[in-house]
Amino acid sequence: MSQLYNSIEPNVIDDEMVQKAIEEQCPEDIGKLAKMEGINFKDVTELQLSFRNILQIDNLWQFENLTKLQLDNNIIEKIEALESLVHLVWLDLSFNNIEVIEGLDTLVKLQDLSLYNNRISKIEHMDTLQELQIFSIGKNNLTTLEDVIYLRRFKKLRTLNLTGNPLCDDEQYLLFVVAHLPDLVYLDFKLVSDTTREVAVLKYQDLTEPLEREEAQALAQLEENQAKQKELEYHKTAFVEYLNGSFLFDSMYAEDTEAAKLAYLPGVGDLLQAYRKEFVSVCENLFNYGLKEYEKREAEVSDFYESLHEALTANQQEGRKIILDFENRNKRRLDEIHNASSYDIAESKRAEYKEDILQLSEALMTLEMLIADQLEELIKDFKENIAVIASTFIENVKGMMTQCRDLENHYHEKLLEISITTLEKSVKNELDEDLPADVRMLLVDKNTIVNAANASHRIRLLKIDKRESDILSNTYRWQASVTEKAFQNEFDRNRDRVKEIVQYIDDLQEELDNMEILEPMD
Repeated sequence: MSQLYNSIEPNVIDDEMVQKAIEEQCPEDIGKLAKMEGINFKDVTELQLSFRNILQIDNLWQFENLTKLQLDNNIIEKIEALESLVHLVWLDLSFNNIEVIEGLDTLVKLQDLSLYNNRISKIEHMDTLQELQIFSIGKNNLTTLEDVIYLRRFKKLRTLNLTGNPLCDDEQYLLFVVAHLPDLVYLDFKLVSDTTREVAVLKYQDLTEPLEREEAQALAQLEENQAKQKELEYHKTAFVEYLNGSFLFDSMYAEDTEAAKLAYLPGVGDLLQAYRKEFVSVCENLFNYGLKEYEKREAEVSDFYESLHEALTANQQEGRKIILDFENRNKRRLDEIHNASSYDIAESKRAEYKEDILQLSEALMTLEMLIADQLEELIKDFKENIAVIASTFIENVKGMMTQCRDLENHYHEKLLEISITTLEKSVKNELDEDLPADVRMLLVDKNTIVNAANASHRIRLLKIDKRESDILSNTYRWQASVTEKAFQNEFDRNRDRVKEIVQYIDDLQEELDNMEILEPMD
């Protein structure tokens, strides 16, 4: 039965509780050390908090690398505060007072989940747990066999425990579950036999086949949406998203009530259609150009890093050769010092070895200076090439967006001409068209209709300007980012390499300094 706490003092999860739990689950010697030195919760991968009268889950956010968590045999009423435990693979919440499955959305790596012996009446809110392989939800309040259908979405589920739920009393329980979850290997601690599977599939095929068709359609739709999203992300990296069609044009007219009214004027429909066609054509030209330029940018970056890698590889090989030659001599020098027939000879050999170390340091530092200068030139050329690519792209984008503005200005001029002509006809009662009342309200005088047209015109120009500004801003950001990254990477590499050389030389010098030479007795 679920835990009662009217006679139990509820506990909260605090630092003291988890510290104690970690110490208890460590071997005795490690536990003592942890107690003395403290524990970094980020290093903990398993945590057992069973039988601690915990009422509410809390204060676990620091355990960001946790893979296994036991919270069984407590008095927990709600699944919560687990969102930071994104690496969790194993979660035990059995023997608690949980009524609703929730709060598991971020646990996308979860493979083993136990909610055994709680008060749950519906299987739900688990859609993100696509890695789930083992699920125990026995001894709850599940009453309808149809609840099991929800579990079909977990394609890796192989072990399921439902025993102790009211739905298990249904005489069709076994066959229904096996038919609807055909990949199950174990159900209620028993191996599902081939015979049972065959009977179940035959009995419920009229129910499962429509489900399979629906799931196949849903999967196809999902894959289509994912492909579209992937394509959109590609367009975004090229800075030309939503330019492969009428998206920009349509956005210019969206929610513009004045433009919608003016579209009713005689001749505006044909004018608008022609404007739309030319505008979309310019957008598509810009879109295609943007994709080509993106590939050019990517090729430039790829070529740069390939050249960088080649230069570094050659330099590293030369450095390894210098060190290998030195270490071969090093062994011989050390042997000579150890085996010297006199103190003076040993000291002479030590001095020679010290000079070798100094020469090695100079050789390695010189090699590093050479590669640093070489890479500096590479990066300088790269920066210039990137600047040319970016500026060329920006100028061409500006040119195409100017075409869009020219088309808008031309359309606006023609719209004003039609508006004035229509107004004059309206004043003379010569209009053949029966215009809606809100459109006629614009035809009261010249200022009213011109102001309406000008307002719409400004809205459309702002949309064009905004789209141009977005492309240019993204291009400038990319240019700055890709060049700054190259400079920063080289700065870090050079600093680390110099530190590495200094440390290596210091270690050699220390080894030499610590070598004892026994002065012969008189």
